[in-house]
Amino acid sequence: MKTVAISKRLKGINELLRKARQENIVIRSHDGTEFILAEIDDFNREIELTRQNKKLMRLLEQRAKQTKTIPLSEVKAQLGIK
Repeated sequence: MKTVAISKRLKGINELLRKARQENIVIRSHDGTEFILAEIDDFNREIELTRQNKKLMRLLEQRAKQTKTIPLSEVKAQLGIK
């Protein structure tokens, strides 16, 4: 994902951004292509940045492929829990 800074001079775009603070907006271009303009909160931004972390994504992909599990009784025994 790329971040683009919008100049204060671009009044039309800034008006759309103001409206997007209130509700999500679908923008349709002259050729019919549609885009969504929505305010992102910190959590959504954090998710996007996390998805860009290639090392973490590789780790998660590897873990998702694991099928072997450890029975609860074995974990309790390893931890000394009855």
